[in-house]
Amino acid sequence: MNYSELPLNENLKKGLEEAGYVTCTPVQEKVLEASLDGSDLYVQSQTGTGKTAAFLVSIMQELLSRGEGEKSNALILVPTRELAVQVEEEAKKLGKYTGLSFAAFFGGVGYEKQIADLKNGIDIIIGTPGRVIDLQESRHMDLSRVAHLVTDEADRMFDMGFYPDLRKLIKVLPSSENRQTMLFSATLNMNVKNLAYEYTKDPKEITIEAQNITVDEIDQELIHVSSEKKLNLLLSILAKENPESLIIFCNTKKTCEILSKRLALNGIQSEFIIGDLPQKKRQKIMDNFKAGKIRILVATDVAARGIDVNDLAMVVNYDLPNEAENYVHRIGRTARAGKSGKAYTFCSEQDVYSLMPIERYIEKSIPSRVAIDEDYAEDKSDGIYIRLDGDEDRDRHGRRGERRILSRDRERDGGRRERKSSKKSPRREAVGTGRTSDEEIEKLASMTSDERLAYFKSKYAKNGAAEADSTQKRKRKPKSQKKRSAESGGKKPSRQMQSQQRKATNKNISRNPQKGTKRAEAKSSKRIGLIGKIRAFFSKK
Repeated sequence: MNYSELPLNENLKKGLEEAGYVTCTPVQEKVLEASLDGSDLYVQSQTGTGKTAAFLVSIMQELLSRGEGEKSNALILVPTRELAVQVEEEAKKLGKYTGLSFAAFFGGVGYEKQIADLKNGIDIIIGTPGRVIDLQESRHMDLSRVAHLVTDEADRMFDMGFYPDLRKLIKVLPSSENRQTMLFSATLNMNVKNLAYEYTKDPKEITIEAQNITVDEIDQELIHVSSEKKLNLLLSILAKENPESLIIFCNTKKTCEILSKRLALNGIQSEFIIGDLPQKKRQKIMDNFKAGKIRILVATDVAARGIDVNDLAMVVNYDLPNEAENYVHRIGRTARAGKSGKAYTFCSEQDVYSLMPIERYIEKSIPSRVAIDEDYAEDKSDGIYIRLDGDEDRDRHGRRGERRILSRDRERDGGRRERKSSKKSPRREAVGTGRTSDEEIEKLASMTSDERLAYFKSKYAKNGAAEADSTQKRKRKPKSQKKRSAESGGKKPSRQMQSQQRKATNKNISRNPQKGTKRAEAKSSKRIGLIGKIRAFFSKK
């Protein structure tokens, strides 16, 4: 079916035509046929089938059909920041001539611009659950007018622990009778189904056939290789294939960073994207990769959510994913829109346990072979220590957050690094040097070890002199302290002298028992008086 055959708004059709949308994909055709009458949907569709355009077109058509004065809007929930940005870009492209407003709301950036956008009014709100909840609870975002709710990548949201947030948000939205709800998931998940039937009204279920889980256009190959030879195998593949665009998937953030830096030592430029990177840097890397300025991207599964790149030539599974569904998500990044692609998967002695669940899930065996000597290339980074970003912020126990002064040349001071903690050291506390300013830290960072030693010696000497001068300006001592000082020769009595004084006091009490009896009677009367008050209070009750 073509988009021209659908009963859509003319301005929306103009945007679809300019964006190159002519023929509907299977999921787009089924969603538009079922949703344009306002029905709730539960859609199971894999990544890369065009489901983003499916729900955007449906929502835009419904909003453009609003009556005069009606102020309803739509909310689209996504699991990651990158996916939020991707959906916003797609919405602006398709709705270019509709006059509708769109904005993405996610963490990692400031609130000022997002709050300003909300004040101007937004027709389609796209956001991650955490930031949407923050803005709603601070009363900057009004969700009482949401007439259309879309939850994209619902299965990923459950994996990432967003289920409580989803339930919390749905409770503040209008009831299911007063809104249209559409849930999209790449895999059939009972949790998602329960959510669909709990917060929807008579939902229609749309399911893409199981045989479409992995497309035939992807040339898949699994290579058995030992863990220490993975990089050698990757270097050889990159030299032979020389792909125009490539995503390398790793299971951990640390592996991504190490691999990217080892590739650089081998003369291969790449960028890595992980959840710990600042949002501005992540977005810049994503934009450069989509624009073709970056050829190789190393990423984790979560960070790769929202990567929608046309003509991606190759995908490499450096680590076999722990979840079978993630294998489909990974290789689905290539061979989009019916185009061909290639996917290599490395299977080491650590990854082999994940292989059987993956082949059971895709209902076929991945073509495999064992790596031989000819498949390996020389690794120039072998034996070189890789320093991760943020290592300078860690102490020997792995703790972060303390300020440190690092030598620019580690070999110059024997491989040691000096640090200055934000906490006062005993030496600084003794001379009262106080906190070290940022300007002083920058100055010290450019010094050698000998220069820093001389600097601190002179500083301590000055502070010591200042401490000596300040002793003359101390406050007057109380009379009791003056008397004690006079008796002890101007000094604080020693422990031995204090002990002797206590013994003498006790001896005087024993010689004068009447004095000790009076003290005991006073304590006893106080205790009896308190008990009497408590009893009187409860007797009144």
